[in-house]
Amino acid sequence: MNTDGWSRRRFVGLLARTATATAALPAAAACGGAGGAGGAQAPSSPPVASRASGGASGRERGPSGPHPLLLGTYTSAEGGGKGIGLAAYEPGTGRITGHGLLAEVDDPSYLAVHPDGRTLYAVGEREEGAVTAVRLSDHRVLGSRSTGGAAPCHLSVHPGGRWLFSANYGSGSVAVHPVDASGALGERTHLVTHSTPPPGPGRQGPHAHQVVTAPDGDHVLAVDLGTDTVYTYRLDEGAGTLTEVARAQTRPGAGPRHLTFHPGGRHAYLANELDDTVAVCAYDPGTGRLTVGEAQSTGAGPGTNHPAQLLVTADGGYAFLANRGHDSLARYAVEAQGARLRLLGTVPVGGDFPRHLAFSPDGGLLFAANQHSGTVTVFRVSANDGELRPAGEPFASPVAVCALPL
Repeated sequence: MNTDGWSRRRFVGLLARTATATAALPAAAACGGAGGAGGAQAPSSPPVASRASGGASGRERGPSGPHPLLLGTYTSAEGGGKGIGLAAYEPGTGRITGHGLLAEVDDPSYLAVHPDGRTLYAVGEREEGAVTAVRLSDHRVLGSRSTGGAAPCHLSVHPGGRWLFSANYGSGSVAVHPVDASGALGERTHLVTHSTPPPGPGRQGPHAHQVVTAPDGDHVLAVDLGTDTVYTYRLDEGAGTLTEVARAQTRPGAGPRHLTFHPGGRHAYLANELDDTVAVCAYDPGTGRLTVGEAQSTGAGPGTNHPAQLLVTADGGYAFLANRGHDSLARYAVEAQGARLRLLGTVPVGGDFPRHLAFSPDGGLLFAANQHSGTVTVFRVSANDGELRPAGEPFASPVAVCALPL
């Protein structure tokens, strides 16, 4: 497998899809808005908590009735979608029904919501990378900005709501954009490229795969698959600039992809895509220094597997990992106040190639976007023992690479 550049992402992420990936969302009446926005009106939803902590979700109660589910895809892929998909889910049953299109955006492979719940942000994972803001109340596209790099694959909003960070996979850089009071994005204030250390085995350059704010709010961490490194930056909240303060290297060839913090703020968990492992990391909030622990099993066993994303429950008791290839969700008990992961086993994901995981806002449901089968599967999460039980039927969504429940 070619492990270098955007071609590696396209190889791992876009080939070998099953025929179900061509299923389309139901058509919906267009609504007014700039940038070709269209689709049915999204059901009303409560303010969305920040996902900058890397995936932990609480169990606060929200309004009853259907909740919005936003769907990311590759529009340039065969059988892909036409933009950001819009569906709805029932919190009680996990059943998903389609509503159409939220907005026409090119290759919106990753989505994130502003902490106030009013604006959605999407990457445009193309050679000339972009980030786009969409107002959720009326689906109006508020504009797009260049990321200054190639193939952005992840973005997140600082908990303060004033800055958007994006990771350019193709060029190995991290961009910062200001967010104004309307939720729209301003011109880029900073671009940091990972020039050192040298790329890991089989790679020819840096590949920033994720950028996330630590629970302390002062530090921003960028995970780079190309250099086998997690970079820590201090954010200047006035200027929107990043200053590197620490680096943490994995073992050579690990290919780190996704970092998720424990809610205690002193530990994090790293999914390593290329060597099929996870690692517990110690984190110092004062300095931003991350220390990567020993590699652990993903539960996938023999055969090709590419772990994708980790989630941690809001109480810090359990963690879940998406296994692409094994097509399973690994379950871990989190022990020693976050310092240890104990593998409990795996559960079939019910789809092919789970790319992205997300909790519902109340933490009771877990959504898996399965890229090759073009489906979203839903599981009920037991607060008592971390068991995952299927909820509802798989929902067809073209080249499903991101599922974001509101």
